[in-house]
Amino acid sequence: MPKFVIEREIPGAGNLTGQELKAISQTSCGVLSKLGPQVQWLESYVTGDKIYCVYIAPNEELVREHAKQGGFPANRVSQVTSIIDPTTAD
Repeated sequence: MPKFVIEREIPGAGNLTGQELKAISQTSCGVLSKLGPQVQWLESYVTGDKIYCVYIAPNEELVREHAKQGGFPANRVSQVTSIIDPTTAD
């Protein structure tokens, strides 16, 4: 199943409180339960003004549908083509 990185531009994302992040997570999980098991949220990275999310889904359209239903921006959706880490150098 393809993996996607979603770039979400959210001004002030790095200043969101734990409670605000929890509410966002709950909204996302609620939408995921409606869409079914074919879309999975793996993790997200919060930075100053963006949140980068990693999802597994059959296609980009389903990732964008999740964003639409959740009211989240999906400014850029990129399919992962390879994964590298320090062991790649061995």
